[in-house]
Amino acid sequence: MKKRRSETKKDEATVTLKDMLNPELMKQLKSKQEQLKAEEERKKEEEEQRKREERRLKEKNKSFEELLNESSMDWRKFK
Repeated sequence: MKKRRSETKKDEATVTLKDMLNPELMKQLKSKQEQLKAEEERKKEEEEQRKREERRLKEKNKSFEELLNESSMDWRKFK
């Protein structure tokens, strides 16, 4: 007898929140989740674009001395 009571309690306990929520509410929540993911992806892309632009401008505005120092060539050989 005791075994059967614990089995029925397990079955009742397996009812999930998803089962208790209204299907329309679930649909709205999933839609909101997708919107948030899309917005997060868009923000990441914008941040990456901004960083690329900063690197490009930094490279563009380097002085001749900085470029010369970064060069791997040994300029003393060409004197």
